[in-house]
Amino acid sequence: MDNRPENKPDSAQLHLVLISLHGLIRGQNLELGRDADTGGQILYVVELLRALAADPRVGRVDLLTRRIHDSNVADDYARQDETLPDLPKAHIIRFPAGPDEYLPKEALWPYLDGFSDHAMEYLRQQSPSLIHSHYADAGYVGMRLALQLGVPLVHTGHSLGRSKRQSLLASGESERTLEKKYRLSQRIRVEEEILATASLIITSTQDEIDRQYGMYDWANAERMRVIPPGVNVSRFEPGPQPSPPISTELRRFLRAPQKPPILALSRPDERKNIAGLIHAYGQNPDLQARANLVIVAGTREDIRDMTAGPRRVLTEILLLIDRYDLYGRAAYPRHHRPEDVPDLYRWAAGLGGVFINPALTEPFGLTLIEAAACGLPILATENGGPKDIIANCQNGVLIDPLSTEEIGEKLLSMLSDKTIWQSYAKNGIAGVRRYYSWQTHVDHYLTALDELPHAVPQQQESIPTGKRITADRLLFLGARLLDPAPIPEQQEELVALLHRQRRKMAFGLVSFRPLHELLTLLKQRRMNVPDILITRGGTQIHYGASLSRDQGWSRHIGVDWQGDRVYDLLAETPGVQIVGRSGQGFYAVHGFIHDNAEFAGLAALNDQLRNNDIPGRLIALNPQEFLVVPQRASFGFAIRYVADRHDIALNHILVIGSAYADLDLLGGNILAAQVGGEKDLQQHEDIYQSQASGLPGAMEAITHYDFLSNNAAI
Repeated sequence: MDNRPENKPDSAQLHLVLISLHGLIRGQNLELGRDADTGGQILYVVELLRALAADPRVGRVDLLTRRIHDSNVADDYARQDETLPDLPKAHIIRFPAGPDEYLPKEALWPYLDGFSDHAMEYLRQQSPSLIHSHYADAGYVGMRLALQLGVPLVHTGHSLGRSKRQSLLASGESERTLEKKYRLSQRIRVEEEILATASLIITSTQDEIDRQYGMYDWANAERMRVIPPGVNVSRFEPGPQPSPPISTELRRFLRAPQKPPILALSRPDERKNIAGLIHAYGQNPDLQARANLVIVAGTREDIRDMTAGPRRVLTEILLLIDRYDLYGRAAYPRHHRPEDVPDLYRWAAGLGGVFINPALTEPFGLTLIEAAACGLPILATENGGPKDIIANCQNGVLIDPLSTEEIGEKLLSMLSDKTIWQSYAKNGIAGVRRYYSWQTHVDHYLTALDELPHAVPQQQESIPTGKRITADRLLFLGARLLDPAPIPEQQEELVALLHRQRRKMAFGLVSFRPLHELLTLLKQRRMNVPDILITRGGTQIHYGASLSRDQGWSRHIGVDWQGDRVYDLLAETPGVQIVGRSGQGFYAVHGFIHDNAEFAGLAALNDQLRNNDIPGRLIALNPQEFLVVPQRASFGFAIRYVADRHDIALNHILVIGSAYADLDLLGGNILAAQVGGEKDLQQHEDIYQSQASGLPGAMEAITHYDFLSNNAAI
């Protein structure tokens, strides 16, 4: 699929929008290693922000992240807009997403629609050139923003759910535990959608494309580019560092601090395999005689106060050091500052030490190129990105992270051969400057963007005469609430309410039906045509009794729509029946499953669309019916478009649907209710569950939100 818009702006006018949601992000003094979410990805996106903003070809760069009000973290993370003082083109913009407090990334999923709505309100005023999302949670938001704005989506995965599930299952975790802990099924579904939507996937290594993205059904190598992250070579550079401040802390642990150190630097995460390294060192007396072991695993005050994962890792480190009686030979400091990191590398290099990354798998390995830039030879896991780093730089060796014997032997060999050590040190310094500087990254990045067709600026169509909504709030009902026929008294109550409040509140209906069928239903129910009709699954917007169609919406969703190809594919699909072309909507193809034995299922049909590079959204109407519509079309997107066009705040819109409504209709910053107490929809704490069915359930929701009160908290 190629869903990329056409035309290309002058690169000097590029306004790039990066999204990275979890962890603690600020422009300086990053708290790397504080927890599992504040690691290499955080450094990557902030350094990318800086490098892009420093390039004269870029006009502005925004990094969108989550706003956090929490006494346990610095006030910096509550600032709405942070402009980097040395780079006026670089901005960190923060939006709320769920509770005020700091949350782990696995807990953010229910709040992403709200974040997206806040970001959309901001970006409508900015006219960005593209969206670049980082990790699956930001990818979900990035898809919504890119489809609504009509701009390309660029995505960097950093790590992938299928790969993570595979490695954790291999380590003995149960599927049930993984699902509860990491919500991997949801993450993997989102990653597949990102692959189908994005115009460009940026990876750090070819191995990431071949082995990790190769596990995904909708991966397309033609839209992937290997652009390794950079390292700040002015900060990470070789040089004499005999006694940096951090060395004082390390000497507290070591009887012979002059010995070469084996340095490991990572978050306290099970996947980093720090325990495997300690086993390798503890089982090799010759290695212990030759070198000290230095483990820098984040920062901590009291291990007992840490979350379960880091607490478990750090406890195991202490137990293994005790088991092998490594006191005096192993250092494991409680604290280090970001400015200590390059000092650590230079200190280790000055003593003839080595750097090791023994992770079970490593998507890239930023610490490896940092160490190499400082002249420190490396040993690294053979699983993932380190293969590319060592192939490019020729500055170390790969290890099997599961073989403690091999790890010990290769460490001892490198530490014992001065000629090899010096060659690796020299090669690493030169290799990083050739392959892994941020300027090299930006050059390749902007070249890749230049190859993308960019967005045509969306023309703001004039609203048809007399059709601008002047009310300050908007009520949408799912048309299914009129099926079956409401009790007359209930319908009369609703109609009377709409009439009384017509100056304050506009009224709309949403339906999967085509327009003519919805009009027939309204006639049968003896109801007037409402102010807004959104029909055919969000593909058409009409206003008032004159049924003026919103041409701007039609043009927006029509980009890259391939209705004829969709029709032909469905016509050839076993078990599917479709009406003639004249009976289809211009932006929707309606299909029926007439033979369940022959039909392979909607998931398989969705795969066919993706495999044939047909951009589209498949919507199940019921067990026997479905629609295929453009990617940019949905009820939720259409309602947000209407809100923007008529200057209605999202929290002044109430949408009342049934369990059959598409998910993005209910959620985000729009007030929402689901009638009948049905539980088919993904549960969301912000969606009110009316216990009554039909129109009484709608009236219950209006009362719950106090929607018509001048003092309503909306």
